[in-house]
Amino acid sequence: MKKILFSLTFLAFLLGSANAQKYFTRNGNISFYSDTPLEKIEAKNSSATSVLDSESGKMEFAVLIKGFQFPKSLMQEHFNENYMESSKYPKALFKGGITNMDAVNFKKDGEYTANIKGELTIHGVTQPKEATGTYIVKDGKIKATSNFMIAIADYGIEVPGVVKDNIAKEVSIKVEMDYEAFKK
Repeated sequence: MKKILFSLTFLAFLLGSANAQKYFTRNGNISFYSDTPLEKIEAKNSSATSVLDSESGKMEFAVLIKGFQFPKSLMQEHFNENYMESSKYPKALFKGGITNMDAVNFKKDGEYTANIKGELTIHGVTQPKEATGTYIVKDGKIKATSNFMIAIADYGIEVPGVVKDNIAKEVSIKVEMDYEAFKK
């Protein structure tokens, strides 16, 4: 049922404007990295979904929390059960857009730097988020990348005292999307 509602939300976004060019991916990559002197933690998810409206600059991202893969299965179990409570908060979302659309030309091949602003929801908590992203336009396809930091406390993620020195207070997030034109 959740997947159906999730798909319907994106379909509504895609069909929302008849004249705008929409780009879409179901295979976006989102990873995060926590680095402390005691432990380095990294996880990747290659099934993020995203929609980009090239006329308005609006975009949405969604990723299922349980889709993050860790090098160690115990880390993955603790991440889902103890920290992210992924059964209760199954996905992370970003809704926002490019604030400097005059600097980005999705109709012309090239590399463009964009300022992105919106709301990021993780662990049931929504916070405003601003980041810089790069868009590479080539042959009708768009590659988007961004790197930014989040403070885990801002999203109500609690780390037990016994392992507080193993997990960084700020985590690095990396986003990579390969968009293709959405064909109606």
